[in-house]
Amino acid sequence: MSDKAEEKNVTSTSQISNTPFIDIDAYAPIKMANRVGQVGIAKANLGALTTFALSILAGVFIALGIQLSMMVTHTATSNLGLNALVGGVVFTMALILIVITGAELFTGNCLIAMSFFAGKIAGKDLTRNLVIAFFGNFVGALTVVFWIYVSAQWTTNNYLLGAKIVIAAIDKVNMPFEVAFARGVLCNTLVCLGIWLCFSARNNLDKILSLLWPIACLIACGFEHCVVNMWLIPMGIILKGNRFVIEAAERVQGENLDIANLTFAKGFLVNNLFPVVLGNLFGGIVLVAGVYWFIFLRQSRK
Repeated sequence: MSDKAEEKNVTSTSQISNTPFIDIDAYAPIKMANRVGQVGIAKANLGALTTFALSILAGVFIALGIQLSMMVTHTATSNLGLNALVGGVVFTMALILIVITGAELFTGNCLIAMSFFAGKIAGKDLTRNLVIAFFGNFVGALTVVFWIYVSAQWTTNNYLLGAKIVIAAIDKVNMPFEVAFARGVLCNTLVCLGIWLCFSARNNLDKILSLLWPIACLIACGFEHCVVNMWLIPMGIILKGNRFVIEAAERVQGENLDIANLTFAKGFLVNNLFPVVLGNLFGGIVLVAGVYWFIFLRQSRK
């Protein structure tokens, strides 16, 4: 090779090596775990008032998401199959809003337990975040109960939408403890897996696609999400007092409704919310945060 040809080849190689490399691949799991750890520290250090405000927003988004899911499926003759899948897909809107706007969701925040297991935050910091998020989500969900009721949207289609809400609420408050717990475990396993996948994302479109199937799955399968129930069951409790809604629900069911357990204290708080919250905590903290901490971050404590 001549000197000129060799010089040209070196120059060409140098230009290639100096060209900026744009990595569009998803982040690897080990990098995802480190990103979760950093976010956990940031959330633990977030002010109480800011955390509470962002939690209210998350409760609002979840309530609007399940209202949308009820709206698009309320005329279906079955809650199974493609009807359930459609309801799950549209509900994903709620998690998209939460993730992209930075809202604080009680169930999703269970994932920051990875930071606690890795020794990056204290147990009291994790507990503080989850407690504030829980009550903020509750306030946000109940706020949407008020606005949906005032909007009279539940009268849609000759009260069939309200009927669907009441029927769903009755099913939830009559669920055995172990069933509600198990469905809560499965639900938040999927929620936290969806959030976990978001940490592989490099842009918002990646995040949307990451959330789609885990979140659609939890709704389509009928798993129990405590923040969803903070809207759905109180809404059902209010609507059970409307005779047109009850008549519509009885037409759908083909029998008289048993609304004895559709109460706020025993039916909602004791029969449903308590076991579902326990299940959500176990699924998110143990089965997702705990497992991925063990796989990727346990060495960081040494």
